[in-house]
Amino acid sequence: MSRASLDKQPHEVAAMFDGVAKRYDLTNTVISGGQDRMWRRETRLALGLKPGERVLDLGAGTGVSTEELAKSGAQAVGVDLSIGMLQAGHVKRPAVPLLAGDALALPFADETFDAITISFALRNIVDTDAALREMARVTKPGGRLVICEFSHPTWRPFRGAYLGYLMKALPQVAKRVSSNPDAYVYLAESIRAWPNQEGLAARVTANGWRKVAWRNLTGGVVALHRGFRV
Repeated sequence: MSRASLDKQPHEVAAMFDGVAKRYDLTNTVISGGQDRMWRRETRLALGLKPGERVLDLGAGTGVSTEELAKSGAQAVGVDLSIGMLQAGHVKRPAVPLLAGDALALPFADETFDAITISFALRNIVDTDAALREMARVTKPGGRLVICEFSHPTWRPFRGAYLGYLMKALPQVAKRVSSNPDAYVYLAESIRAWPNQEGLAARVTANGWRKVAWRNLTGGVVALHRGFRV
């Protein structure tokens, strides 16, 4: 399977990410112009982690985001559906705890974590609402959620240029650096189909989280949504 369909069947999504795992981190840095590093840092800061707290990094991939979270002194563990991504992560970051798991049935007890985050993976889950509820289940009351996800640029002229880049330039760049360029066509299409900032905030609020707000990064190319466990 070279490319997942937009109905996001878990086995297809996992197979797609298995196929891009080897060069995934490099490809993300190239196609984002290095902005991915800043997005990871801002996600860590938005969580407000304290030393000794437990944080779950869902959709962790190769663990580059989990490694960033650990800089706070918190106990960070990453979970991902793709075995290929996890294997690549174990080679690159052997000290980072990475586990295989399904976002719709996490292998943790209720109220395990002080905070939870998911970066660029929520839109790849077949049931967004169920995933948000499952994240709430494993988070302590009052605990924090931060979602880092592609969103909708707020300045209309830039939005048009950005969409053009997504559908035309991004796949061409991916051909030069990715081990599975077709996967990035799916990723571009999934970004276009994703709700805007207000739409995602409403879904988060409806599924176990309160005081939901967001902050745009890179002109709204990415948005950080934060909420607190009811």
